[in-house]
Amino acid sequence: MTTRVIVVDDHAMVRAGFTALLSAQSDIDVVGEAPDGAQGVELSRRTHPDVVLMDVRMPEMDGLEAARRLLAPPPGVTHRPRVLMLTTFDVDDYVYEALRAGASGFLLKDAPPADLIAAVRIVASGEALLAPSVTRRLIEDIASRRPAVSRGKPAQRLKGLTERETEVLALVARGLSNTEIAQTLILAEQTVKTHVSRIFTKLDLRDRAQAVVFAYESGLVIPGE
Repeated sequence: MTTRVIVVDDHAMVRAGFTALLSAQSDIDVVGEAPDGAQGVELSRRTHPDVVLMDVRMPEMDGLEAARRLLAPPPGVTHRPRVLMLTTFDVDDYVYEALRAGASGFLLKDAPPADLIAAVRIVASGEALLAPSVTRRLIEDIASRRPAVSRGKPAQRLKGLTERETEVLALVARGLSNTEIAQTLILAEQTVKTHVSRIFTKLDLRDRAQAVVFAYESGLVIPGE
């Protein structure tokens, strides 16, 4: 199946480079480009891509606001693409908020071409692309906000999980893959996948990136543990 992609970046050469690279793949079809967030949202609404490659810093409307509009569309708009944020720095201030908004991960602009291609495929498949450096950033950010963050609602939502699901969520938040979780809990990998799927459904989470945020904000996992 072909993955439909749009590229949103204010630098024409970056857009052209990403488009050429991705279009050369038999399973990826770049259906459009946009120079800013506002046009990116409009283009996405018209073309219904599977994945949006979204630059973080752009004029008119930045990538964070554009991601919010795509991932929390107004009534009557049903299409919600996967959003992969593009950034120059792995500790970009917007990365945390973009993940909280529902973005499926981030990619450094200077990543090798093979990483870009793999990232699009990973995100299109429904997985999150969350590098260890960003996981650390998330944990540090949440830790610094703890006094100001009310965790009542997330903590209440945890009560809807079974004991096993809670264990799995904690391990997901620590960055373990399904295979590693299966080994840790002595379960079949398919069983772990089922638990993860149920966790996402019960907590209304899109992917592992949001699961990491939720687990720390709810207090299930404590930074530094």
